[in-house]
Amino acid sequence: MAKAKILNPDISIEACAYRQVLDIISNKWTALVIYALEDGTKRYAEIRRRIAGITQKMLTQTLRQLERDGLVNRDVHEAASPFVTYTLTPLGQTMTPHLRLFKQWATDHYASVKQARREYDRTKDACFPN
Repeated sequence: MAKAKILNPDISIEACAYRQVLDIISNKWTALVIYALEDGTKRYAEIRRRIAGITQKMLTQTLRQLERDGLVNRDVHEAASPFVTYTLTPLGQTMTPHLRLFKQWATDHYASVKQARREYDRTKDACFPN
């Protein structure tokens, strides 16, 4: 009997930059906040109005994480009534074309994903009835 060859893993969650970037954008609000800022500087309330369903807590958390990751600048404007604005950094701007491509893929193919899921579920239900 042949002995199985043991392979050294060549994929690592810790070392894979791709996986680490997916951690950033896998938050369901991240891409939406980036889209909201794509056309320029916005105040907090403007961002919140543009994103359906986002809570104040989630928007705050998402903006803080994007700021920490270097994708968003937070600027405090000293005035009689101080206010804060948010802008994509140059690094954040480099992400927008990739997110647009991902959005286009979803537009073009998500119906096929849903159909595959229905077919899979139908087939599995037929094989394993309750």
